[in-house]
Formats: sequence, C-alpha cells, structure tokens
Amino acid sequence: MPCSLSSICNWTFEVTGPDAQNVIEVRGLVNRFGAQVVHENLDLDVRRGEVLAVIGGSGAGKSVLLRSIIGLQEPAQGQVQVLGEDLRAASAARRAEIERRWGVMFQDGALFSSLNVLENIKVPMIEHQPLPLDLMDEIARLKIALVGLPADSAHKYPSQLSGGMRKRAGIARALSLDPEILFLDEPTSGLDPLGAAGFDELIVTLKKSLDLTVFLVTHDLDSIFTCCDRVAVLVDRHVVAVDTPARIAEHDHPWIKQCFRGPRGRSAQGALALRLQGA
Repeated sequence: MPCSLSSICNWTFEVTGPDAQNVIEVRGLVNRFGAQVVHENLDLDVRRGEVLAVIGGSGAGKSVLLRSIIGLQEPAQGQVQVLGEDLRAASAARRAEIERRWGVMFQDGALFSSLNVLENIKVPMIEHQPLPLDLMDEIARLKIALVGLPADSAHKYPSQLSGGMRKRAGIARALSLDPEILFLDEPTSGLDPLGAAGFDELIVTLKKSLDLTVFLVTHDLDSIFTCCDRVAVLVDRHVVAVDTPARIAEHDHPWIKQCFRGPRGRSAQGALALRLQGA
C-alpha cells in the first residue's frame, strides 16, 4: 500500500498525556542586537522524551534561541525554564546543577583543537564531576563507542578527523555526564547525504537507548522527517507553528508552504515514504 502523508503522520511519535511534561518552557522571549530584533514575544515548549526540531530561514535566530535556553545569550525580556528552573533567577550553585543535566553539541563539534578526542570528552567531567583518572578514561571510551567512532579515534586530534567524526566526537563529549537533554546545533550541516543519514540514525538510537530529550536546530528536511517528533517553525521573530512534521507540511503559512512543499520538502517526504514501505 502506498505510504501517504497521513500515514506518515500516524507513524510519527508524539508525546501526549501525563508523560508530556515540559522540560523546557520559553515565554515572551525577546532578543535584540542593537536595533535588530531577533525574537519578539517568542513562546515554546519542549516535552520530555521528544526530538524537537527548530527550523527557520537564514538569520531567523535558531541558534540564538538555543543559546538563550542554555544561558549563553542574555535575552532582553522573557523567561526560560529548564527542568523546572528559571535559570536567570537560580543561584550559581543551582545553575551548575542544572547544567550538568544537559549536553550541547555546537556546529562542527566545537572541539578543543589542542586536546585529543579522549581529552575533549573528559572536559565536562573534570569541570563538573571529578572522578579518578582511569574511571574518566573508561567512561570516555564508552562514549566514543556509543556514538559509533572507532576505538583508535580516542587519541586523534580534531584536525585528524573528518567532519562527520568531529561531530560524533562532539556528541560524545555532550553525553559525557549522562544528560537528560541534548542540544544539537545544525548537526548534519556540511555532511554528505550518507553521513547525514547516519547521523540522523544516531540521534534516533541515542534518544531511544538513553531516554533523551533532544532540542535540534536544523535546516535539514531529511533530518526532520527521519528523526523528529515535532517541529517548531521560527519565522518573523517568533514561533509560528509547532506540530508533527507531517502536519507542519500541511500548514498554510507562506514560508512553511515554500519550504515543506517545495522540491526539497517533497523529496524528504518521498524518501521517508520509501523507508516506511521497506520497514
């Protein structure tokens, strides 16, 4: 039987009911850079156990939103709660406790160039949870295996890795403290189609096996239809729609129509339909 858009919608996992607890709540967020307003009265909820993608045009402020949530960008107005805590109001000690419960992978992995992969992965442990050196080494090697890197990558430096390997090493570092939330900023950017598809599969596997909530900034429609439970569309300085990928594709907002019903959107949905038929 052909796989229709409605059947894709039924396939997409959506957290509802008592398990749909919000682990991130953004209310009335305003971000400005000089006279430029990036976000205006932006609201967004992220539910426990879901992969939520944030998509929008270039310059829409997707990465700025991520940085606002994790506290690297001070908003002009608004409130951000992560795991039930208002980070702006929290004490330094309480904030450090919350930060241990998330991991972040920035674009291209953002590894320290002077440290090898094993040392990069140990950085969060050294900062937040000092352990015996041999135990930290063992944990770091487990994270390397978890993200699909070969064991011999442990002693390689970022300059010796491919782009895809650097991103996987970045995820391994983000997972070093066994977080509840994983923030990913354009994880498939710059990867070839095979590398991007492998990364999408990794996100799905990690989410299921580690019971993660994943906040994903992306422009990759293949990723959205492959591994995301919901999509938040950031246009005109605020979130204009949040829904499953299939239902977002049917939204009548002009930018959404252009993005999801254009050639790239149709190709991504078609590829998903073929995968589901073969499943």
